[in-house]
Amino acid sequence: MVDDPNRDMRAEDLLHLGYNVVMAERIIGLLQEEDLCRHYISKGARGGCTVLTRISEEYPRTLQRKLQLEAPGSLWTKGDLAVLDTPALSLVGSRELSEENREFAREVGRQAAIQGYTLISGNARGADREAQESCLQHGGKVISVVADRLQDQEERENVLYLSEDGYDLPFSAQRALSRNRVIHALPTLGVFVAQCNLQFGGTWNGTEKNLKYGWSSVFCYGDQSPAQIELCLRGAEAVTTADLSDFYALQTKDTGLF
Repeated sequence: MVDDPNRDMRAEDLLHLGYNVVMAERIIGLLQEEDLCRHYISKGARGGCTVLTRISEEYPRTLQRKLQLEAPGSLWTKGDLAVLDTPALSLVGSRELSEENREFAREVGRQAAIQGYTLISGNARGADREAQESCLQHGGKVISVVADRLQDQEERENVLYLSEDGYDLPFSAQRALSRNRVIHALPTLGVFVAQCNLQFGGTWNGTEKNLKYGWSSVFCYGDQSPAQIELCLRGAEAVTTADLSDFYALQTKDTGLF
């Protein structure tokens, strides 16, 4: 936390975050384009979009701790920021789901609401939306990390939208892959994988990196697919839909393995 959150960012702030002198001076130079920056921020605010930087008090410290310099330099938000300060779990999965895997995604969302966890997901068709809608239908809260235009997202009760780098950026495959690290590093409990393709697609990419760098615990639906088996060989834990009835027990069991 900085001494005065309302003051301008300084080069020493960036040096403290791990940037080298050249990069810190370059960033400060760009930030000095005050009129352009203020206009962009003001335009976003009119659409309900606000920005958090790494020195903002509300910026999720867990992202800085787990991702370090890979943490987003800015997070644009739309919705209730208080949702960031709640226990959370993430749900990831394929866009095309078998029925049993779809039911698993829905149950993760339902149990998140029942057990008092915020659900983090990516708002994509398939597993993401199945879990998000189930969570909201049962009175829960959702953090939706979007890869398309934040300004176009319809404000909804109990939903906080997050987006990297800007509020007016269109969808791209690169943005979709990049936001996966936020989904995997942000939860306090862990990440649930509803369905995954072996060595292919965003779900595999994000989960593989999570297991490699140890951002969060990973729980895979035990469908005995090649992807689930491989992820478990790399450190994930296979779970059933019945296991979701007690997230605390899952967390305790996972902690006890190490």
